[in-house]
Amino acid sequence: MNRIKQLREEINMTQVRLSIELEVAQETVSAYESGKHYPSVAILLKLCKIFNTSSDYILGLSDDRIPQRNTELSLEERRLLSKWNLLDNRGKELLTAYLDGLTAR
Repeated sequence: MNRIKQLREEINMTQVRLSIELEVAQETVSAYESGKHYPSVAILLKLCKIFNTSSDYILGLSDDRIPQRNTELSLEERRLLSKWNLLDNRGKELLTAYLDGLTAR
């Protein structure tokens, strides 16, 4: 089944309602769902927002609806974060200003 149709049906949305949200004709939504046409990038972005999913999922390039980000911190990042947490507000302000100066180019 086409991913757009699947996602639309999961939230009990009609083709007409989706066409209104996308500002396209109902026939255009039907063409997307039948594979006769592919959505433009602008429409694809709207679909991602409507269905709260990734473009890769909508296009069938991934089975992950929302890609997982690698949120595991390295040992060095954890060390820096633990030191950051020990600072008071003034210390955090000073360190941020210092880092801004180091990274300004």
